[in-house]
Amino acid sequence: MSTLLSFHKDILEKIHDPSTSELILLARGLGLRRIVCKLLQIYDSPNNLVILVSASPEEESAIGEELGILGCRKPGLRIVGFETHKKDRYVMCILPVFLIPEHAWRQNLYKKGGLISITSQILTVDMLSSDISTEMITGIVLLHAEKVTPTSAEAFIVRLFREKNRDGFLKAFSDHPEHITSGMSPLRTVLKELQIRNVHIYPRFHVEIKNSLDLKRPDLVELHQNMTEYMAEIHHAIVQCMTTTLAELKRANTALDLDDLNIDNAYFRSFDMIVRRLLDPVWHKVGPRTKQLVNDLATLRRLLTFLLTYDALAFHAYLETLIASNTTNESGAPRKNQSPWLLTDAANVIFQYAKRRCYTISASAQKALNTAPPQIELDDDEDAWAALDELEGRARVPTRSEVHGASNAPDGPQRPKWLPDGMDPVLEELPKWNLLADVLHEIEEEMMRLEPRLTSLSPGSNTTLVMTSSLRTCALVNEFLSSMDLDAPRGARARAMMERKLKTYLWFKSNFSDRKQTGKGQNTTSDGKKNRPETDAGLSEALRRKDKEKRERAANRRRVRGGAPAAPTTREGSDAQAGEDVMIQEADDIAALYAPFRVLRGNAAPQGPVEEDITLLGFESDFDAHYGLLAPQQTVLVRAYSDDADDRMLQEIQPRFIVMFEPNLEFVRRIEVRPNASDSILIYERVTEQVYRNSNPGLGVRVYFMMYRYSCEEGKYLTGLRREKESFERLIKERGSMLMPILEERRPGSGESLIKTISSRIAGGRKELSTETSCVIVDMREFRSSLPSLLHASQLLVIPVTLTVGDYILTPDICVERKSIPDLVSSFNNGRLHTQCELMSVHYKQPILLIEFEEHKSFSLEAVTDVKSYAKSSNKYPTKKKTGTAPEDNERASASIQARLVLLTLHFPRIRIIWSSSPYATAEIFRDLKSNSPEPDPAKAVVVGAEEDPEAGAGVNAVAEELLRSLPGITAKNVKHVMSKVGSVRELCDLNLPQVQDILGVEPGKACWEFIHRGERTRRIAQI
Repeated sequence: MSTLLSFHKDILEKIHDPSTSELILLARGLGLRRIVCKLLQIYDSPNNLVILVSASPEEESAIGEELGILGCRKPGLRIVGFETHKKDRYVMCILPVFLIPEHAWRQNLYKKGGLISITSQILTVDMLSSDISTEMITGIVLLHAEKVTPTSAEAFIVRLFREKNRDGFLKAFSDHPEHITSGMSPLRTVLKELQIRNVHIYPRFHVEIKNSLDLKRPDLVELHQNMTEYMAEIHHAIVQCMTTTLAELKRANTALDLDDLNIDNAYFRSFDMIVRRLLDPVWHKVGPRTKQLVNDLATLRRLLTFLLTYDALAFHAYLETLIASNTTNESGAPRKNQSPWLLTDAANVIFQYAKRRCYTISASAQKALNTAPPQIELDDDEDAWAALDELEGRARVPTRSEVHGASNAPDGPQRPKWLPDGMDPVLEELPKWNLLADVLHEIEEEMMRLEPRLTSLSPGSNTTLVMTSSLRTCALVNEFLSSMDLDAPRGARARAMMERKLKTYLWFKSNFSDRKQTGKGQNTTSDGKKNRPETDAGLSEALRRKDKEKRERAANRRRVRGGAPAAPTTREGSDAQAGEDVMIQEADDIAALYAPFRVLRGNAAPQGPVEEDITLLGFESDFDAHYGLLAPQQTVLVRAYSDDADDRMLQEIQPRFIVMFEPNLEFVRRIEVRPNASDSILIYERVTEQVYRNSNPGLGVRVYFMMYRYSCEEGKYLTGLRREKESFERLIKERGSMLMPILEERRPGSGESLIKTISSRIAGGRKELSTETSCVIVDMREFRSSLPSLLHASQLLVIPVTLTVGDYILTPDICVERKSIPDLVSSFNNGRLHTQCELMSVHYKQPILLIEFEEHKSFSLEAVTDVKSYAKSSNKYPTKKKTGTAPEDNERASASIQARLVLLTLHFPRIRIIWSSSPYATAEIFRDLKSNSPEPDPAKAVVVGAEEDPEAGAGVNAVAEELLRSLPGITAKNVKHVMSKVGSVRELCDLNLPQVQDILGVEPGKACWEFIHRGERTRRIAQI
């Protein structure tokens, strides 16, 4: 664990007091995880129970490791989740613990105290069911406080915590200030939901942080690389397409406030969510063209990133997939709503220059491809073809041996054997590759100069760290470094790697052409002649196969001599097919050029990709095998940016040289925050030998910061800096002027929950006091939604249980099955809704189906057309065939689900359907339904339907039940019967064959008994 800097200690001194609760907002990359781990170490004690909430599995693992390094090992951080400690509970399955609830294990865990990380859903259920004593909780440490909203699970936990515990602390942390700057008074909203009055804001320009980090800064070398001419043209064309798409989107939705939609914000991934959030309330009113524009913005944003990270061939292949997906739909019919940007001149520039970055086809070869060959049937004879070429005055085509041996000529150019004639490979390399090679060469020279001055006690290592933005870029850089040619000139160091990629591309492109030709005419041979079944009927299978091969060879030979492939079938002359025609024509041209090599190779796949994979995997395996054994100066470690785990990585490796292949604001700060880096004395030639000896030498760090000039990469980096600075300024301003939220003290069983609504049966209409609290029985699986939190906020007592029938029990007679729109669609598709309504109609007098819409989305069934799973179900109702995404399709989809709801009400007349526009409206509806009604009994609600449902009781010992179901002869229908007959898996293993057959039956019992007593693995389990 890294030591703390001065500003880390100042923050801990302000927040370590367990009697106060506060919110800490810290800039990204400044060591938030260090502060959290140190705070947890301070509170680590068996007498304290500290709960860590909202931590991801990766964060839980990393925090647990760092706490172990700090000395919190007995027991350290314990993790409670849905899949936690399965191995321990599998051992418990041997004992008779079928009837021991799983929550009992958590109760014992809570009583031991210490540090516990738990998911929000489990903690909410345990607090409601009193499995954890809220009074004994010392405090809660909450991560990702920016996600707290009035409907979030974290707000529900804080409300439950403060009902019974007013003395415990709550420490909330966040390093994403941008998420707390949208809406009216966002900071006050977060503080109100967390019931906190103190907030600490620490931006990068904070005085304490600035003084601490600016004292000694690492040596930063900024390298601004220019894009190539083709890349610059493509980049400008993509930005032009984005500008046009944004203008078209604003023009189509003039009633909405879309001023925040600009190119600067479009660089970020959150831009897609911003656009969708603005359009969600009217999403059912916008046309298919507007929806297509929203999707196009995300596609164009990805194109900007792929242009700078993908190699030229991968980028060109991705563009081809875009053309294919925008010209035809899933059924293969032409799409009517094609992306508008594909029809612009800028899109044509993108496609043309992307192709030129990969290869060019000479004018002579293109002219030969456009010339139709004479349809002459000749045998595959080299001399006959040569004589025909000489008579017709055409250039002589090289023979097979000449094709293979041309590139081996000592005086000729080194041209690959597999490269078709007439194709000139360009294979433009990314400029950063050559820049990276130059930087590594400079680092090597710097290591040689510094080597005499460094000793074994000098901090740091000569391992060069290269950081990238994604795993794909990391793999591409690995491949480049393992195959680059240092002796080659700039722009040609990755020639071998790019040629392997081109070889793979040509092979797949030629196969694509064959698949297209085969799919267009199943009854047409490769030479364009119709099959004659009546003629071939008398021939043997061998003769037919021989004739077919002969015709294919003749067709391929004609293509070698300048012939174009057979003309494709006629298509509709629409603009939607133009892009696909160009792509198919290009595939046909490549197939024609590549044809002789496919004939000579027997149409086999090229060895390039296979050799490429072997080389890459061999490099990685060798790296893993020899890492730590090789000298550090011979090691180059390539990694992708991560979260706070990068701090741990920097501390372990301690590199003196870091290459940031792509800019990242957080990682720059992580390098600054490193104690050894910020307190270092840089070792260069300008430092004299006397100063080096007398000073306390620290770790000298040199950072190479690469960035494309005038690109989206530079714009995104600078815009990110500006957005973070503006966010902190707005939060500081709001903190100084906002009114502090009033924290009302709420106690369970008080207030309006004891008062029933006005009853007309009581004289005078007075209010009647009830002796019991209004409650709602909620299924545990429903705590993934926000409705239980809102029910609790509306003064209703929420009782979590495992229900077999329904999701919510309001009264002894009212059972509610809640369905969101996606859940409603999937339930209709798999038939689960029919079964659920049948069970509710049998066991309850007033069964209710609640269809709940989202708060900020359209309150209309037409939005169901956006659910992907609904496309399959709509095909079950055939109507007049249409193509594309027309308004008629939306009407058909909404009418289809309405028809299903009508059929459902006809089958179950007592089912009532309630439409709710939001969870807030649902909470009000539930209160109205409960008025003047008795309260439900949780014990009776759990028993209802349990004997009919094979899934009833799931969760009592889920692991033991899962182990039972994996045995032969035990199914979902008889697993409850088996659990009622035996007490444990151990007891089942001890039964003889007749006893097992008495429980399961003759055949199932025999299969189960033989598996138990003859399976090697099961025998070992039984011996434990």
